[in-house]
Amino acid sequence: MTLPVSASAVLSPAVNDVSAQPGASPALSERVREALAVSLRGCEELLPETEWVRKLQRSEANGQPLRIKLGLDPTAPDIHIGHTVVLNKLRQLQDLGHTVIFLIGDFTSMIGDPSGRNATRPPLTREQITANAQTYYAQASLVLDPARTEIRYNSEWSDPLGARGLIELAAKYTLARLLERDDFTKRFKAGSPISIHELLYPLMQGYDSVALKSDLELGGTDQKFNLLVGRALQQEYGQEPQCVLTMPLLEGLDGVEKMSKSKNNYIGITEPANSMFAKVLSINDVQMWKWFTLLSFRPEAEIAALKREVEAGRNPKDAKVQLAHEITARFHGPAAAAAAEEDFQRRAAGGVPDDISEVSLAGGPLAIGALLKQAGLVPSTSEGLRLVEQGGVRIDGGVVSDKALKVAPGTFVVQVGKRKFARVVLAG
Repeated sequence: MTLPVSASAVLSPAVNDVSAQPGASPALSERVREALAVSLRGCEELLPETEWVRKLQRSEANGQPLRIKLGLDPTAPDIHIGHTVVLNKLRQLQDLGHTVIFLIGDFTSMIGDPSGRNATRPPLTREQITANAQTYYAQASLVLDPARTEIRYNSEWSDPLGARGLIELAAKYTLARLLERDDFTKRFKAGSPISIHELLYPLMQGYDSVALKSDLELGGTDQKFNLLVGRALQQEYGQEPQCVLTMPLLEGLDGVEKMSKSKNNYIGITEPANSMFAKVLSINDVQMWKWFTLLSFRPEAEIAALKREVEAGRNPKDAKVQLAHEITARFHGPAAAAAAEEDFQRRAAGGVPDDISEVSLAGGPLAIGALLKQAGLVPSTSEGLRLVEQGGVRIDGGVVSDKALKVAPGTFVVQVGKRKFARVVLAG
């Protein structure tokens, strides 16, 4: 799972000048340059770069691994591949020998992260959080090395903090600084309510960094404010401040919105291999290259060469198939990825996949709209009729064009769009 990188990757001027900083080594070693190249690949910001270089140099000199933290609130029961953008980075740094801390925010989930919100997020119950947390680490372990991962829950130190401790923590940060947050600023100017507990969220996330003595915290670009609060609080508590590494947010299958289960534009990391493969193939050609950068473990030079081939006339689908195969193999294994590719090619050629579900219905002859709905292929009869009108429905390979069709009893394969199939057994 190690990401191949060039240790001679082009570094920023600030990093190339690090040897001029007080206490820095005369030159960056090959190991430090490799670690820095891994850190920088695909990242949005690394703050401050020169401090991270000094931490890497110190770690190499004293043999002590750095403590690298990622916190996720279990607000949903499943992890999707958008989450793996930061998990991949965590694994790459883990492979370099550093200590990875996978933090489950069971306490902060009860507050609800206000990042990017224009209204108060409804808090989750303890029962919901516990149920979601049970799957989070198991799924994250499909990316991370469980044997080398420190799993923690922030209720360990947040619950014992108590009212007195919370007041002392709040005294270390000002309201003015909290209101510098873009989402808080917009809501304040618009007169939208901001609850006091929402103002506490960045403080509690920042306190996690104090409790864990983290050297580096990872997050999406929407987490930058929270990560910097952690850095500020560490200084208030007399600790060396952590560095901050933010990764771009991955757009979902629609190519527009951030990948999200609520927007139904996601790929779950535990969904079937055939579905995962087909969904990756459905992204647009421009979006594909960002996915390569953030989700692939191929060397950057190899991705660049592939892109040049496409720009020179190679079918972009060839590159997308390689990406789909790599992602599917990561979570299901090479054999399942190969079978998923074969299944996709069969569907593209008009064939029927091997793993379609069988549905038994009664009441034939049955109107086509009602049949599609009862078979679970469409959400409503009207949607089924709309798809018939657009030529998106087939029975045993033949296009259905008559919205008034009544399907006689029998057994047949019904297809809706490119991916939805069902073997329908209709009784009279």
